[in-house]
Parts: sequence; structure tokens; C-alpha cells
Amino acid sequence: MDTAIFQRFCAHAHREAGIALGPTKAALVTARVGKRMRALGINDERSYLDYLEADRTGEELVQFLDVISTNHTSFFREPDHFDLLRTLVDEWRRTGLRRLRIWSAASSTGEEPYSIVMAILDMLPDPDIDFKVLATDISTRVLADARQGVYSIDKLSAIPPPLLTRFFRQDESRSESYRVCEEVKQHVVFRRVNLSQPPFPMRGPLDIVFCRNVLIYFDQPVRQRLLAAIQGLLRPGGWLFLSHTETLTGITTGLRLVHPSVFFLPDDRETERT
Repeated sequence: MDTAIFQRFCAHAHREAGIALGPTKAALVTARVGKRMRALGINDERSYLDYLEADRTGEELVQFLDVISTNHTSFFREPDHFDLLRTLVDEWRRTGLRRLRIWSAASSTGEEPYSIVMAILDMLPDPDIDFKVLATDISTRVLADARQGVYSIDKLSAIPPPLLTRFFRQDESRSESYRVCEEVKQHVVFRRVNLSQPPFPMRGPLDIVFCRNVLIYFDQPVRQRLLAAIQGLLRPGGWLFLSHTETLTGITTGLRLVHPSVFFLPDDRETERT
């Protein structure tokens, strides 16, 4: 790929989605853009770039972002986070919590938000709290898949057998596939959100935010804006979960590291007392 064309692709990805593509990504972009060009019947990269930049529907942007980013996810990924989630919900419930709001900021095809719900329902077989998970992604394609909630059998291996039996049913229209049951789905709301462009169209306060495997795609200014927006949505005493490969190094926040990759927003009144 010509250097000038690659730089235009980089600029477009950063401008529209905050994704930072360095020089080391040139081969990846070339290969993945090539797949999109073949799908459209476009023969050269400049013509595809012109097509991408001229699109006003946003549909091609979604396709472009899908091919240059990796929507890798799985059920109960980084399982210690879900152990901590269960502990937090149990503690809050014992102290009188009756309303819980969680944001899965990069929900991809739904494995993360559905795992959150299953973890809570597992510890509360007859839930006596009002809880919802807001699941967002920039890609309308993966959100459509997430809403369907249908997964091939090979994607379910990380789900404990009792949870698989309780929360999934074999899909009659697709062999070797299973569908998330309504008991789980009713707690999840899916919305399209571009994390690089706060403020976001939701209102806090939120109790927990899962923002895992997101910061790796952004440069430092975009990370700073995103974390400031998340902090503004968290209630005092709320928690933020990043992936184990991410940190807040170089980012100014009022969040306090309490576990590896897990952060807590102190109550200002508690800070003043200490």
C-alpha cells in the first residue's frame, strides 16, 4: 500500500473512531482492506478510500472498522473479574442495594454482557434487585449478532455446564448452535456508541463499567477523554474493569487501583474524612 494512502486510512480511522494505527499496522490494513475491496468489486485502494470517505450513511465506516479491528471475545473472559463482580453485587445487596446499572462498553457480539448477567443470576437465582446491563459497540453488525444471541457450540466451552443448561437452548434453525434464553436477554439493552466521541447518550450514575480491550486501540488523548467520561458516569463507590493487558498509566483520573486492572471511584466525603 502506498504510504500516502495508508496515512489517509489512518487519519480516517482516527477521526471517525479514535483508532490509532501506527506504521507497523500497514501490512494488516493492506490485507484487511483488500478483503473489503473484493467484496465491493473495487480494484484499487485509492478508489476504495474515496468511496469510504464519501459515504454519508455510516454503513461503510462500520464495515471498514470491522475489518481493521479485532472483535475477539469469549464468555467469562478473564474469569477473576466475574468472581469479583459476584462479590461486589452480594456485598451491595446485603447493604440494601436494590438497583444496579452496569455498562459493557465494548460488547462486541454479546459474550461479555451476557456473561455479566449470568454471573449475577447464578448468585441470585430469584433476583430481588432491579439490574440492567447497557451493552454498546460502534459496529452495528456485531450488535445485530449480539441481539440475536445465537452461538455455535465451540464458543460455549468456557461456560460452566450448570449455567449452559440453565441459560441456553438449542437453536432449531441452526445446527450445533445455541440461543441465549429470555431470562438473560431481558436484562440487556444494546445501543450503538462511538467511544472516541464523548459525551455519550446515556445517563448515570453507573455502578460498574466494563471497558476491556478498548484502550489498546486509542492514543493517549482519546484514552484521556474516554476515561474522563466514564468517571463522570460512575457513582461514587463505582468500579471500572479494564483488561489485564491495560493500565491507566499517563492518564489523569480520580480512580484508585484496587485489584489488577480494576479501579474504584472513591466517595469524596470518604476522601475528606481520611
